Amino acid sequence: MRSAFNQINISESKSLGSVNIKHLFRLDKPETSKGKNNFRKFNFQFGIIICSTMFLSACQSSKIIYPETPVRDVVDRYFGIDVHDPYRWLENDTSAATAAWVIAQNKVTFDYLNKIPFRKDLKEKLTAITDYARYSTPFKKNGQYFYFKNNGLQNQSVLYCLKKLTAKPEILLDPNTFSTDGTVALTDISFSNDGKYMGYSISRSGSDWNEIFVLDMHSKKILSDHIQWSKSSHIAWQGDGFYYSAYNAPEKGKEYSVKNEFEKIYFHTLGENQAQDKLIYEDSLHPLRECYASVTDDEQFLFISITETTTGNQLIMKDLRSPNAKFKDFAPGFKNNFSVIDNVNGKIYVLTNWKAPKQRLMMVYPAKSELKNWVEIIPENENVLENVSIIGGKIITEYMKDACHHAYGFDLTGNKLYEVPLPGLGTLSEFSGNKKDTEAFYSFTSYTFPPTIYRFNAEKNHSEVFKRPELKFNPNEYTSEQIFYRSKDGTKIPLWLTYKKGLLKNGKNPVMLYGYGGFNISINPSFSVWRIPFLENGGIYAVANIRGGGEYGEAWHKAGTKMLKQNVFDDFIAAAEYLIREKYTNSKKLAINGGSNGGLLIGACMTQRPDLYAVAVPEVGVLDMLRYHKFTIGWSWASDYGTSDDSKEMFKYLKSYSPLQNLIKGVKYPATLIMTGDHDDRVIPAHSYKFVATLQADNGDTNPTLIRIDSKAGHGAGKPISKFIDVQTDMWSFVMYNLGIKPKFK
Repeated sequence: MRSAFNQINISESKSLGSVNIKHLFRLDKPETSKGKNNFRKFNFQFGIIICSTMFLSACQSSKIIYPETPVRDVVDRYFGIDVHDPYRWLENDTSAATAAWVIAQNKVTFDYLNKIPFRKDLKEKLTAITDYARYSTPFKKNGQYFYFKNNGLQNQSVLYCLKKLTAKPEILLDPNTFSTDGTVALTDISFSNDGKYMGYSISRSGSDWNEIFVLDMHSKKILSDHIQWSKSSHIAWQGDGFYYSAYNAPEKGKEYSVKNEFEKIYFHTLGENQAQDKLIYEDSLHPLRECYASVTDDEQFLFISITETTTGNQLIMKDLRSPNAKFKDFAPGFKNNFSVIDNVNGKIYVLTNWKAPKQRLMMVYPAKSELKNWVEIIPENENVLENVSIIGGKIITEYMKDACHHAYGFDLTGNKLYEVPLPGLGTLSEFSGNKKDTEAFYSFTSYTFPPTIYRFNAEKNHSEVFKRPELKFNPNEYTSEQIFYRSKDGTKIPLWLTYKKGLLKNGKNPVMLYGYGGFNISINPSFSVWRIPFLENGGIYAVANIRGGGEYGEAWHKAGTKMLKQNVFDDFIAAAEYLIREKYTNSKKLAINGGSNGGLLIGACMTQRPDLYAVAVPEVGVLDMLRYHKFTIGWSWASDYGTSDDSKEMFKYLKSYSPLQNLIKGVKYPATLIMTGDHDDRVIPAHSYKFVATLQADNGDTNPTLIRIDSKAGHGAGKPISKFIDVQTDMWSFVMYNLGIKPKFK
């Protein structure tokens, strides 16, 4: 997931009224898959790993002595082909052997990092520039305004409420009180439509497992209600209760690695125990389907969205006005995406890519909900329709062109009224507003434009600055440009370059090249304080909008999936070659970084072209493509990857690029810092464990091959700011040190 420090992004969900907390300090845009893995306290056995092998004498002046990783002969047979997996034992995250190995690896890594001469100064710099007030986009619910604020170095952002914008804000919920170290995070909030209650969910130590609680909005007391074993669930209110998704309680000791199956939807009545909750929906025939519920603001209709993978869903609907009503099919699965916006004047508005790869807005009469009766309101055009909000009787749309956002207003029948003026090329947050109020809010950012919040009048198409951040950064000293280059097959790919003005194209500039390329996720321009020290010291931050993402719609996404996944790696390699060819940098000054699916990208590119980069930083990466689907929610990624069980052809294709299986003994690999979290139960840390063990054994160079395993941390969401500062300090220290930068900090 990308290393970015984005402004808190809280918005009125387009999924019918709950408020999604989209990675308050996030490593990535909301990854549409799920996750994070546990590493518990262990009773260690002596003699498993000899600690004398953990000594590191100096950063680069002598050879690093890595921990001994025992080899155990495990062989899998795929379609008659044997594949060895000698470090399979590292998949057991609860074993004493794995625990000791983690400690040993971290000791080597931190011994190395501690000897980087400027690491302490960099941490002080990052701490100082992070220490400024950050606000989420405000939203209005039940006549009150709400927003999140972080004073600067608070581990978690605090939820405030106020009756009018000029009133003194009051603290409604402070997640910093959930734990002493900030590792318990708020993940979702949702208000009952009568304004009496707020449901909220938390996650512990970065895990995707959520617990749901309820706050009485009048007394400000937390009620006795407590829901467990939910993952990424909406809290969908109806009267004095809510719908939620949950799994059966996992086997003790395997909570963070076992495959998640048979998700169900329940209705919880306030005051009752979870065991009494009413089962609303289950699918006993398809264990690997996920489901979540949403209710229209008027509480007339319940929708359940059912998914098999990370793309495409099925919708079923129930009329809540009729007590005995049964679910009826609303939209077929699973080839297309269907997202219900809301019920407006008895008409259901749906955003979909059905027969429209770049999406369109449709209207449905509930009594005639068959697909053949759907009415097109806003047709597909040449740009991607990303988001739709209904505010003050207007349809406010957000389009994406070349990875940048544009916004337009339409009437409810689809007639275009205006374009919303934006400050430039950049990223627009989803508008927060409601269908009966012309007032709304949004934020805008770019690589050189810190996130700024605007108050918007949908009737007058008027925006005014509501909150502008006060931080130590002068955007006039930097420039950000979008250029286009050609990939291996001639496809034109967008590339963003951000750097300090006055840069010379002499082939000697340090570059950090970032990419993602998967799951229809678009990488839009975003501001990050973490990059400032690198930019101040002559660095170029480059972002390639490669195939597999959603920048140009579903066709762009599909061009980087399954048997076309190599296109993603070719696009990224071509970006590196372009930067070298055009004299921005050279291979000894080029670092590459990505996380999650982007970690796969870095792993594949460093194994396919190890000569092209000086430094590689794969974060929480999917690195074993033959076994990824066997853990937690990994099976849901098959729509992008395929699996090794599908066919001999698919197995051989996955094996041809899987980073773990393509490390070659004696090859000289870049300086590598692998980063993961011990509670990552989305991409379990065993991917990183097995990869680093193999790389340490096979690397034909003396370049450092290290792994940084964060404790009480998961895939990235909800991580406390103190941990973010530590992680970013270590990553940028490693990168700048191995690129030969001797930084000076203002």
